[in-house]
Amino acid sequence: MDTQTLVYLFVGATFALYIGIAIWSRAGSTSEYYVASKGVHPIANGMATGADWMSAASFISMAGIISFIGRDGAVYLMGWTGGYVLLAMCLAPYLRKFGKFTVPEFVGERYYSQTARMVAVVCVIFISFTYVAGQMRGVGIVFSRYLEVPINTGVIIGMGIVFIYAVLGGMKGITYTQVAQYCVMIIAYMIPAIFISMLVTGNPIPQIGFGSTVEGTDVYLLDKLNQISMDLGFNEYTSGTKSTIDTFAITVALMVGTAGLPHVIVRFFTVPKVSDARLSAGWALFFIAILYTTAPAVASFARVNLIETVSESEYQQLPSWFQNWENAGLLAWQDKNGDGKITYTAGAAFAGKPTFDGDARGDHGQRVLTNAPTDNSNELYVDRDIMVLANPEIAQLPGWVIALIAAGGLAAALSTAAGLLLVISTSISHDLLKSNLMPNISEKKELLAARIAAACAIAVAGYFGINPPGFVAQVVAFAFGLAAASFFPAIIMGIFYKRMNKEGAIAGMLTGLIFTFSYIVYFKFINPAGNTPDNWWFGISPEGIGTLGMIFNFVISTVVSKLTAEPPEHIQHLVEDIRVPRGATAPVGGH
Repeated sequence: MDTQTLVYLFVGATFALYIGIAIWSRAGSTSEYYVASKGVHPIANGMATGADWMSAASFISMAGIISFIGRDGAVYLMGWTGGYVLLAMCLAPYLRKFGKFTVPEFVGERYYSQTARMVAVVCVIFISFTYVAGQMRGVGIVFSRYLEVPINTGVIIGMGIVFIYAVLGGMKGITYTQVAQYCVMIIAYMIPAIFISMLVTGNPIPQIGFGSTVEGTDVYLLDKLNQISMDLGFNEYTSGTKSTIDTFAITVALMVGTAGLPHVIVRFFTVPKVSDARLSAGWALFFIAILYTTAPAVASFARVNLIETVSESEYQQLPSWFQNWENAGLLAWQDKNGDGKITYTAGAAFAGKPTFDGDARGDHGQRVLTNAPTDNSNELYVDRDIMVLANPEIAQLPGWVIALIAAGGLAAALSTAAGLLLVISTSISHDLLKSNLMPNISEKKELLAARIAAACAIAVAGYFGINPPGFVAQVVAFAFGLAAASFFPAIIMGIFYKRMNKEGAIAGMLTGLIFTFSYIVYFKFINPAGNTPDNWWFGISPEGIGTLGMIFNFVISTVVSKLTAEPPEHIQHLVEDIRVPRGATAPVGGH
């Protein structure tokens, strides 16, 4: 059976599984739609949280960005895993004990203010739409290559699939779909990694192969990668180029952003008991660690294989995978010196992303580009988001492995997209309509409103997927910065600081959100040419600016709360009650 047929078979089977689960677990009440009736087992919730968490950025883009920037990519590993420790220890059990449906609901009741709840809703929408743009982009990339359709068409197909099981099943359907997606995702990630580790180093365990010698030599993998990178004009793979302060800022923004992401936090509202929230966070960290400890090895294997296969090779003698990704618009070659060979060096190959002259072919059979070439000698454009997906093809693995990686990439993107869209829809239906505009709305109409909101959110997410503001991991990093700057201080101080009042929380959230969002928009859209360390505040990039926004949030909220009236006495008692471990093993309804 040929590879394309296997791709259709694997992807079709997994889609049928997801839709079947959604139909089986269709939500019939708002409790099932919002929090799966708080009946999810901790292990299942940990697996679902892992799938919700390990998005297209983790599966598709993280190893790709590490593959290109080397040691600097460690910020994603440290930030995204460290955030779960923070979440498990400082947030999950307390929020579960509070016993509500959504993060804006916690903010609204803890800060005894509908205004605070509305600010939280705005934060949810900003964060979730920024995050979901990366997921829909990931869906489009996978579809464009493996189903041989344009990226935009791939995004639309992904919208349709998410619409079916997110709108139909709600949190109940999404939870059990995500359990299945985690299984697909981790198998799809690990099998190619094990195969390639065996081929490159002779060791079947990728994490060990990462630090081993290359098969048949006495040269360590990273030493070889350092050497070939420097020979081509790139920086040494194991050396970093980011400043210490920017590395620290990005890591903290990702870590704290993890603990403030609404679609992750809401997962801990779905378990039966307070103790289960901490337990499910531990299981989630275990399930996530399997992929995260493998990613650096996959990045290194992919980088070595790409360079050895492509650099100084004649275009006409390259394997078919090169033209497949070229046709998807994610790989491109421009023969600047006319020698028919691919010169791969540091620097941009041409202006922007590849723009092809229809189906026109050059002298060597390559797609003809309309982009103006740069003066740099580099002739090859490689989209960072293809490295994990193309890795099995570059390593010449069997067709079924390639089909498996396609199914895994889609599972990663769709699982997180569904979680984000659910958070958006519940914020609109529960926090905006039920709690503010239409307090007397019936449960049936509230459920209908949630589904309509989810459908609208999918349409908006599709637009951002078609017109993304950057590559997948970068877009997701912006979402984490927004979460770090807006939600985290309000939640953490709402749990541990009785004196924090509504005025302080509102001022802090608005300050953090507006500052961080404005900084990102300025350097990414208004003045991209000025997006350099010389122009950044304190040398902090847009990816790490959420840390500074978080600091501003903490300072402003604390100062404002000190200058205004303290919270009512019953709110202070509520804060004390949330932190009391008494009754932590018994089911808790709410306050």
